Amino acid sequence: MNGLKHIAFIMDGNGRWAEQRGKSRSFGHERGARALEKIVSFAFSLDVAVLSFYAFSTENWSRPKREVDKILSLLFNSLVKNTEKLIKKQIRLVISGDLSVLDDVKRQKVLDVIDKTKGFDKVLNICFNYGGRNEILRAVNTALEKGLDRVDQDTFESLLYTNGLPPVDLVIRTSGEQRLSNFLLWQVAYAEMYFTPVLWPDFDEGSLKDAIAWYQERNRRFGGLK
Repeated sequence: MNGLKHIAFIMDGNGRWAEQRGKSRSFGHERGARALEKIVSFAFSLDVAVLSFYAFSTENWSRPKREVDKILSLLFNSLVKNTEKLIKKQIRLVISGDLSVLDDVKRQKVLDVIDKTKGFDKVLNICFNYGGRNEILRAVNTALEKGLDRVDQDTFESLLYTNGLPPVDLVIRTSGEQRLSNFLLWQVAYAEMYFTPVLWPDFDEGSLKDAIAWYQERNRRFGGLK
């Protein structure tokens, strides 16, 4: 598929989707979680190797506590609920972000899922408590702690949460917004950016097909000429 290995999703519009229907924002997040599960299953059936989802940013903590608690609950429960499905479909779970905000029990359960799926090739990368700037600063500080006074690109990438994953080929952002919002700033250097007005709960298999068809028409030059 024109070199398409890694798709990254900015799942935007859950709250607006719910409000348009006179429902609570929490209801929108529930439907968004369902959409995520469907897209994961469908995208891997197309032989995409890596899927990254912007599930909860470092900036999302500023939202109302009730909404934050709902999002965290949905994320945690979905991971635990789908552990056996990940194993059966041979999908490796990667978490990009700082898990220290979770209590010991929840953090250990997430780490258990990561451990149980670590040998698989297909990768589901959940960006949780994640910010692109924070990730880059974390890598810089790790290099300093290691006593490195100079790093090349490969060394720097090894210090990122996404160590070992291919760069992002396609970024899909729903809801009509056209910005990265501090998402995978290093990894999307040469990614194609696809923005759709579709709100995330309505983003389905057909929507993904449309995005991939658009991507396949792109002339990816990586700074050179073709």
